Amino acid sequence: MDSALFSDREKAALLWAEHVTKNTARSRDDVYETVRKSFSESEVVELTFLTAYFNMRNRLNDSLKMPIEEHTDVSKIKKTLNVNTDKVKQFLQHTLDNWPDEFPEPNPDD
Repeated sequence: MDSALFSDREKAALLWAEHVTKNTARSRDDVYETVRKSFSESEVVELTFLTAYFNMRNRLNDSLKMPIEEHTDVSKIKKTLNVNTDKVKQFLQHTLDNWPDEFPEPNPDD
């Protein structure tokens, strides 16, 4: 919570996720009030749902000893940490240059 790497809003989301995960959010009105300063009520519901969902997935995967990703797949992802911004810009420019003037109407039978 002391890190300068996160905004106050991000810290509030992390605080809420921690208390939802530990199942202490219910009894921590102070935490809820802190979170409500940064998020609307519907956003708190969404944060709660997402946190609970990923906790459920983690418990399921851990209990069944399911591998999340093969190590080789993780290694492929690590290679993408350094984005070549010139290539991204070229790709986006190519996309814009080839953007159609019109799009076909969807077929209602499909």
